[in-house]
Amino acid sequence: MEIETTASPLRFHWSLSSAGDRLRGARSRAAMSGTPDLASHAEFCRQAEESGIESLLVAFGFHRPDPIALSGALGTLTQKIKFLIACRSGVTSPTYFVQQVNTIAALTGGRVAVNIVVGHSPHEHRYYGDFLPHDERYQRTDEFWTVCHALWRRDGPVSFEGRYYRVEEAKLNTPFCSADRQAPEIYIGGSSDLATELAVKHASCLLRPPDTPERLAPQVQHLQEHGVEMGLLVSLIARPTREEALAAARALIEQPGEAARDVHRDFRGRSDSVAFTSSYALAEENRSDWLTPTLWTGAVPYLGAPAMALVGSAEEVAAAILEYRRIGISQFLFMGWPDIDEMTFFGQEVLPRVREAEAPHLPGWERRQSG
Repeated sequence: MEIETTASPLRFHWSLSSAGDRLRGARSRAAMSGTPDLASHAEFCRQAEESGIESLLVAFGFHRPDPIALSGALGTLTQKIKFLIACRSGVTSPTYFVQQVNTIAALTGGRVAVNIVVGHSPHEHRYYGDFLPHDERYQRTDEFWTVCHALWRRDGPVSFEGRYYRVEEAKLNTPFCSADRQAPEIYIGGSSDLATELAVKHASCLLRPPDTPERLAPQVQHLQEHGVEMGLLVSLIARPTREEALAAARALIEQPGEAARDVHRDFRGRSDSVAFTSSYALAEENRSDWLTPTLWTGAVPYLGAPAMALVGSAEEVAAAILEYRRIGISQFLFMGWPDIDEMTFFGQEVLPRVREAEAPHLPGWERRQSG
């Protein structure tokens, strides 16, 4: 396989959403507990550090613990792992949010990044007093991040007046503390045109659900032309052999049953997220569950849009990751079942194969070999 030379190795992240709760996605959100199991989460963080994972997504939602508070607690129990904190505009003021993120950075040595999420469930948004429709949420988010970036630049008191936010002479005495950055790295989740526009304006990476490399390539190129990376949010079912991986995939959808399908039919009908609804559409409208020999949609009707998965042996999954790298995908955000076992196998069997294959295509490889 031909792999293009790039400046940096692939970067890998994992979702903390289901730590200690294997089939959380099969239940309705109303039935999920938002009380964190700190011991399970801390164990997951330590295993992520050992497995070569750079950061853990700490998601936002009424059915979850607060991502800022949870990241702060876990930051005191870990040494290397970063926390990719999900944030929705309309929940708090941009000034206060920057203050929160900067405090986490001060407590963890800068181990924090931010995942911009515009939201996918209008009924849940109303729990927080947010009644804006889909497109207006993007407009408000644009204003939110305009203020945040101005505060991180620290180029004087910030004044801003827009349609959704107004701040006057805003300043913070809590700077962003990091050895190599003046502000957190910003990711945006989504696959709509509005998400792409927002990423170009405010983020360094767009995180979106997977598709075939052929269909993703034009969007990757468009983002690269604007200096923005693309990453994929995709699940993993990797095993020593393909037969074992396929058996694990079949077993995964047998356990939740039809009740889980009903949960996600209802969720799809109430969601206005392009990323989520398009993933459900890919799963239900294709004649096959396989978009490629390794990209499987079979779990989506049972476990939700993030359950689109790379399935196969360690060699096959590594090859699929490298094929995405070939078209310019530079980062991956994974989840699995059970998460900690999948992550451990990834670190032991998949990641070394990826690193070995990409090494000759990184700048300076010949010099390192000759040295």
